[in-house]
Parts: sequence; structure tokens; C-alpha cells
Amino acid sequence: CQAAAAGKHVFIEKPLALTVADASRAADAAEKAGVTLQVGHHRRFQGATRHIRKMIDAGELGDLYQLEANLSMPGGPRTGWRGDPAECPVGSMTGLGVHMVDNLHYLAGPVKQVSAFSTKLVATGNLDNVTSIVAEFESGVLGYIGTGSGIPKLFSPAAFGTECNAWCEDEGNKLFLQKKGEMVRSEAPIEGGDAIVEELAAFGNSIRTGAKAEVGGPEGREVIVFLEAVIESVKSGKAVALSDYR
Repeated sequence: CQAAAAGKHVFIEKPLALTVADASRAADAAEKAGVTLQVGHHRRFQGATRHIRKMIDAGELGDLYQLEANLSMPGGPRTGWRGDPAECPVGSMTGLGVHMVDNLHYLAGPVKQVSAFSTKLVATGNLDNVTSIVAEFESGVLGYIGTGSGIPKLFSPAAFGTECNAWCEDEGNKLFLQKKGEMVRSEAPIEGGDAIVEELAAFGNSIRTGAKAEVGGPEGREVIVFLEAVIESVKSGKAVALSDYR
């Protein structure tokens, strides 16, 4: 807010904030000051994820039914904010899972409601080891997001449709497709690129041209709406509507 008030463009690492109220303050401050605010959800810029979005837009996946995404890492005690439940609520959702939330928003739009579970299976560190979330999107599509610590690195956003299933793997450098009638998936050639470079190039372009940031305040805020709803669902054991937090 101080940077925006000083007329400075702002690039902020994910997540934008830990509460919807703070995310709204940040987004409003940037809009009021007329500066570019971009949130570092770089994984939507990965080559395979971009390609899947193009396939969805072109109707190549057919009717979209379901999405899945998991970003998990090996375990071990975390230091700093990554090991503090107050700064990293719901296990690794704040450090890892929010990337997958933004990815699925990018592919399928906003979420209507979530039902979440989070637990500590191994007595290592202060955070839950595994979190699982089922989501219903506004479009009617269903989805799953998983994140945790203690398993080998897993990164696999995917979209499943009536004509084709598509997986993004190896941090967006590999795309796998399974078309209707095929029993197994196969790798499709793509250009992976560098998602960090791409997101910073997009930030620079917004500053130079005044174009709307692809992952700006509203997009960053929507991820926090999702996060707050997940926190409430874990606490209550019930499905939570995101409209209660917007």
C-alpha cells in the first residue's frame, strides 16, 4: 500500500495476502494509485499450462468435466514463515497449494464451493503434512487440489474432457495427452519456456503499455477467497461457499 501510494508499480510474491481483507486493501491501493500490481503466480505462464488453456478455448478437450492439481514437496522441518502455522495456514497451501489454485482458476474460472481436509500424519514440524480439497467451479466443473510435504516432489495440473485428457508435468516443460479412444497417454511436443521470465515480461509490458495485469489484484484476491474458504472448511468439516468471502 505504501509503495502504491508512492506511485511505484508493485510485483508481490504469492500469495497476495493471508486474508481477503488485506488482499482487498492491496488491490484497492494499486487501483487508486493507478499503478500495476502483479502477483507472482508464475506457474500459469508455463508452456504446458498455456497449451492446455489454448486447447480448452479451441474446444479440443470437448466438454470439460474435471480438473486435478497437486504440488507437493519432500518433508523436513521448515524455517521462517514456511514453518509457522500463523503465516502458512492449512499445511503447505500457502507455500505451494495456492499456485495450483491459480492454475485451475486460469483453466476453468472461479470456484463456487470447497470441501477440504487437512491433517498431520508425521510428527515433523508445526504444519499439517497433507491437505486435500474438492472444489465445485461456477461452471459446474469439479476439481481436486492436493498439497503436502513428505513425499517426492509432485507437480501435475491436469484437465479432463470428453474428447481429450491433458497433463502438465515437469514444471510445464512436458505435456501429455490422451485423446478419445486412446487407452494410454502420450507426450506431445511443446515449447516449455521459462515461466519466471514470462511473468516478469508480462509485468514490464503492463507497466509500459498500461495493459491490465493478467495476475493482478482481483486474480490474487480470488486465490485468497479460496484460501479462507478452505481454512473454514477444514475447521468446520463442512462445504463452504466462496460467495461468503467475496
